[in-house]
Amino acid sequence: MRATWNGVTLAESDDTVVVEGNHYFPVESIRSDLFTPSDSHTVCPWKGTASYYDVQVDGDTNADAAWFYPEPKDAAKEIKDHVAFWRGVEVTA
Repeated sequence: MRATWNGVTLAESDDTVVVEGNHYFPVESIRSDLFTPSDSHTVCPWKGTASYYDVQVDGDTNADAAWFYPEPKDAAKEIKDHVAFWRGVEVTA
């Protein structure tokens, strides 16, 4: 699977975890130079508290375009150390 935004590959992996239709990429598969921690957080009743990254490509910022669960609940433990995308990031095979 590949995640791209503005024509740039953000992450690529053959080992994503699919939860609720979203591909979660192993953290080691993302291009960390394109990610900046965000102050945003949301809470999922069964996954836990999500944290977000802003994605920055060629001077453009896609705020909160990637999320992850630093300490997921037991029901979602398979997505620990994984990152998912939205807000215009294309995830393709």
